[in-house]
Amino acid sequence: MKKLVLGIGNPIIGDDGVGFQVIEALQADPPPGDVTLSACDVSGLAILDLVIDFDEVVIVDAIQTVNGKPGDIYRLKVDDFRVSKHAVSPHDTDLPTALEIGKLLNVKLPDKISIVAIEIPDAFEFSTELTPPVAKAVPEAVQMIKDILKERPD
Repeated sequence: MKKLVLGIGNPIIGDDGVGFQVIEALQADPPPGDVTLSACDVSGLAILDLVIDFDEVVIVDAIQTVNGKPGDIYRLKVDDFRVSKHAVSPHDTDLPTALEIGKLLNVKLPDKISIVAIEIPDAFEFSTELTPPVAKAVPEAVQMIKDILKERPD
């Protein structure tokens, strides 16, 4: 079973780079098995290209919610993002829409996709450092990902 852990974000926009930091931590202490670790700063349909041919994908990204506290960690599913179809441009396509396009194109998509989202306070400050509460969440996110990868397929 081919598995991918994909960190998403922008490593020079402070906390938005948390996906990259989680991948770095996993590279230092990799999960067992055939797991590819990758980080990218793409979105929209470009993510589709990265997940094709994997059986399981865990996406790690920053999130901002209404009532969240910086450093909170959420385990989400693709269906949690099915509010509306969003395709203003190919770069701004949301994950559910990108996956639906992949199905229409008959590409091999993962059977299981999990999302590990870490609450961040700000996604606009130029920095290569995480704020303390977000940095503190990285080891917990790493453990959550390792636990997800150990789960039996649905």
